[in-house]
Amino acid sequence: MIIALLQGGHILLESVPGTGKTLLAKAFANCLNVEFKRIQFTPDVLPTDVTGIHYFNPKSQEFELKSGPVMTNILLADEINRATPRTQSSLLEAMEERQVTIDGETLSISEPFMVIATQNPVESQQGTFPLPAAQLDRFFMKLSIGFPSFEEEREILRKHLVENGLSKLESVLHPEQLKEMQNEVKHIQVHDDIEKYIILIAKATREHQAIEFGMSPRASLALLRASQGHAFVHGRNFVVPDDVKAVAPNIIKHRIHLTIEASLTKTVDDILADVLNSVSAPVEMEYTK
Repeated sequence: MIIALLQGGHILLESVPGTGKTLLAKAFANCLNVEFKRIQFTPDVLPTDVTGIHYFNPKSQEFELKSGPVMTNILLADEINRATPRTQSSLLEAMEERQVTIDGETLSISEPFMVIATQNPVESQQGTFPLPAAQLDRFFMKLSIGFPSFEEEREILRKHLVENGLSKLESVLHPEQLKEMQNEVKHIQVHDDIEKYIILIAKATREHQAIEFGMSPRASLALLRASQGHAFVHGRNFVVPDDVKAVAPNIIKHRIHLTIEASLTKTVDDILADVLNSVSAPVEMEYTK
């Protein structure tokens, strides 16, 4: 999540109900000294409930703008796959262009801007609407939250027995500091061999027999930027192949789709592992200090 924040990307959190997706998003937002808003998606939420609307004020006898929750810094789009496709698409302009259009009027969204969307797997709940490929591609990375281990779950029970853990969280980063860090990440060095490595991975997904359609150029760029973020978080000013390998699953998995035949016997994780193993990583690279 920190890598996505540094690169100005959006996150899709997926897991079964009750595993802490919403709590994680709230905790992340609480650690940043920025404005936070939440949308609880249901099938009856309208696009104007997301972006905003002009309404007639009888007192002033004028139309006034009521901004939607998307006009914020950190937006929690809770259970986004319960919203209708029309409402889901209302987030597209905001996520990609960082602006919204209300009755022909275009409004810019202040930086930083990040959408943290949560969803439950389609097979776990009726009344859901799968996100279209175009919208999935706009999420910088997809994270899955599994079930906790025995010790982790016992720790959860103990900590939340008396009080809410969110009450103890404090802001650790200010917008000015975040902006400086985002500028630093852009200058993380990327060797030509790393660029070739990423392109070869993308090409391998497009040519794999089990993949119906592979990575787009936007996905390749996301993999490059995520690798820069991973290097920055680990205190380096240059990208190494291990950075690419570390972030690849969270960047690629939601952007590739298996053929019907392949999906009957294998998972996306299996195919992605096969792709990464088929591409040789660069060994020796020299960086200028």
